[in-house]
Amino acid sequence: MPYLDRDNARLYYEDSGGDGMPVLLTHGFGAATGSWAGQVAAFKDRYRIIAWDMRGHGATDCAEDLVNFSQELIERDMAALLDHLGIEKAVIGGHSLGGFLSLAFNVRYPERVKALFLQGCGPGYRRDEARETWNLRAEDRAKSLEDGGLAALGGGPEVRISLQRSATGLALASRGILSQVDARVIDSLPGIDVPVLIVIGDGDSDYLDGSHYMAGRIPGAINVLVADAGHGVNVDQPDAVNKALGDFLDSL
Repeated sequence: MPYLDRDNARLYYEDSGGDGMPVLLTHGFGAATGSWAGQVAAFKDRYRIIAWDMRGHGATDCAEDLVNFSQELIERDMAALLDHLGIEKAVIGGHSLGGFLSLAFNVRYPERVKALFLQGCGPGYRRDEARETWNLRAEDRAKSLEDGGLAALGGGPEVRISLQRSATGLALASRGILSQVDARVIDSLPGIDVPVLIVIGDGDSDYLDGSHYMAGRIPGAINVLVADAGHGVNVDQPDAVNKALGDFLDSL
């Protein structure tokens, strides 16, 4: 199994090894590399698809201290993984938390982003009060994982097809990586100058507004609303998502 050791973490990743354009996929909270199985199978012959498990998730090992769980570390993990694989620039994509972190990666490393694929996510919050409300929910989720273990994880189909090992790691990820700390991502939207594909399920009520907000503020963004799909849109309707993603990648 391939791993990258860095900064108190042993990052698990899967590299399809193709010769085509590289695509780095980051899962959502409570999911893992398995949530991208349908996209890896569909595109591995045409593109180099790299999926990975962020800190606290899946097969990645990380020292269980909150200092090792932050959005900044995830962004730097993504850059380190590209360096490790000899990739200068890639399509950066993600689902839910992974989509938000893809936007954050673009803020920190715009020179390494060829395009963005944002699925089932929002851009964070500009107001302190909204961030505080979100962070209280993240803390409640962390406590439920500490008290109830992995049985308390819940989540949609993308979570159910992902393997997890540590409720403690997920709790730390909820407190650190899932928390909202500033407005840099939402403020960055009008300045994004790479092609962007936004995909959202029509039943994803928690993220529909955020998705449409991004589509209205990112110049030239393509916004795809997938029928009969919830938050785990790429698992609920893989053919529709693969069609939209395939057309987008082919256009690059």
